Amino acid sequence: MISIVYPTLNEESVIGDSLRAMRAKFTLPHELIVSDGHSTDKTVEIAKSLADIVVEHNTPERQNIAQGRNAGAKAAHGEFLVFMDADSRIPDPDAFFTRALAHFEKDPRLTALAVRLKVWPKDETFADKVIFGIMMFNLRLMNNVFHIGESPGEFQMMRKSVFDRLHGFDEHLVTREDSDMFLRLSKAGHTYYDTHLTVYHSGRRAHKLGWPHLLWVWMTNVVWVALFHRAKTKEWKVIR
Repeated sequence: MISIVYPTLNEESVIGDSLRAMRAKFTLPHELIVSDGHSTDKTVEIAKSLADIVVEHNTPERQNIAQGRNAGAKAAHGEFLVFMDADSRIPDPDAFFTRALAHFEKDPRLTALAVRLKVWPKDETFADKVIFGIMMFNLRLMNNVFHIGESPGEFQMMRKSVFDRLHGFDEHLVTREDSDMFLRLSKAGHTYYDTHLTVYHSGRRAHKLGWPHLLWVWMTNVVWVALFHRAKTKEWKVIR
């Protein structure tokens, strides 16, 4: 079974459509898990009507995304974990996951799978095409050529047994927790990037902040995590 975990914080504008789209088209054995970081909007209400499991964070301290992903994984029952953002969509999940599972079945040492990311066609800008094209080329090189795990958090698929053995995402990282997870997964076996599998997302952070600012934030955190194993960013702001 595949356990799909959506970490959320005030995602009422997108989580319902994402869950409905997955629920309507996905027939392979799966469960949909929403791990909520104490939303103050209708996210939890929507999730409870559509997801199989809703995990709620109820302490006063703000939950970071690594903690949210780990909490969702703890409630999961599947052999495979999939982590997706609340605005991430897969047009044909049956075909997508049939191909994805075939990779794991063919290669017992494969620990995790990364895929191509694109902004929804109706919202995609020229800058999105260029920058994501460069990013995806880098993912292919890192995972398939240099065998260094790398993947953004819009979509990550991995074996739960290996995830548990590695104790999940590093909850000390406010950002870059996704790349850190994939790096450790590549050391536990190896990771793979499939150019024929595509996940679509809104691109809302880049569109809200602007690509120059977002790239600066990303690169600063890449350096900080590499040198000090901590993020430069103190809090990853919610973008709606």
